[in-house]
Amino acid sequence: MGNSQASPLKVAVDPQTQRSMDIETIVEYLKPGKRKNVVVMLGAGVSTSAGIPDFRSPNTGLHSKLARLGLRRPEEAFEINYFRRNPVPFYTLAAELYPGSFRPTPTHSFIKVLSAHNLLHTCFTQNIDTLERRAGVPADKIVEAHGSFATQRCIDCGAPFDDEDMRKILLRKRAPGEEVGIPRCKKAKCGGLVKPDIVFYGEGVCRAPTPSTVTDGTVTDIFYNNQLPAGFARKIFAIRKADLLLIIGTSLVVQPFALLAGLVKNSCRRVLINLECAGDIGRRPTDIVLRGECDATIRELCAALGWSEELEKAWAETTAMTPLRGAEVEDESSGEEDWKGEEVSEEEVDKITDDMGKRLGLMEG
Repeated sequence: MGNSQASPLKVAVDPQTQRSMDIETIVEYLKPGKRKNVVVMLGAGVSTSAGIPDFRSPNTGLHSKLARLGLRRPEEAFEINYFRRNPVPFYTLAAELYPGSFRPTPTHSFIKVLSAHNLLHTCFTQNIDTLERRAGVPADKIVEAHGSFATQRCIDCGAPFDDEDMRKILLRKRAPGEEVGIPRCKKAKCGGLVKPDIVFYGEGVCRAPTPSTVTDGTVTDIFYNNQLPAGFARKIFAIRKADLLLIIGTSLVVQPFALLAGLVKNSCRRVLINLECAGDIGRRPTDIVLRGECDATIRELCAALGWSEELEKAWAETTAMTPLRGAEVEDESSGEEDWKGEEVSEEEVDKITDDMGKRLGLMEG
């Protein structure tokens, strides 16, 4: 019989020790003079501690409002043709979530610190809340995969609509039973509906590359039937520049955003910071999974990097952004009997709220 070689024994490491080792590995990657191209992917979990409401939570008020919208199908609120006929459902939701109502989180401030250290190459976000911008992350580093509330324009003539005018319309205090205001184009002889630059179903399709056809600087094929902001489609190739990919607060189920994690080079280390495991992160030998709440894990990482003071200073700078109560209504419950829409079943409400959440990047899975 031939000689057989024994497989090397794997030494069991307790979870806390392994976590410390993983954090030290990330610290090594981020040391000055080493890797300079950190790409970040942000999901809904990053904004949870900012207080952005969950669609499915009854006590937020969003669930009960959606129950009375009378939508025939979940997607209607985000279909451009339906929006043209009835923009009220979308703007009812938009008034609750309009930028300025929420303060950036420590995790958002961490992205700013990464940029200050000249480590941030690109920050891809599937959130539309613009909290990356409000935290001070340079706009040219941000790619908003689903668009955002940062800008808006007329859906007929394309004319931009003033940010302050939009804010006043959506955040105006309303009387009981009064519908949300609907912004319209101010261009002479137009008066068309105004919509934030969020991609709706039925709008023009930008085509994105597949994992197998993205090479260094070359895109040779397309990923069909996905509606993407043009900026996202153009900048997908940036993922190939990554030396380190930080995936934070996303379950990697919303496509095509989730595809980005598979587009990085094999030499790129992928790090997931999330409450649960996500996608295929952990399958590559160099992958790192840090399970836990985003802000707490980021603070843990910054402590190891010696960046704690920088992080807290950057986050403290956002305190002036006092959360506002958007679209306040004097007595919301008293206006329920004034609603004229068709009642829908609880099952349909669940479908509507789930779809809206996924579409806006505020919930996943």
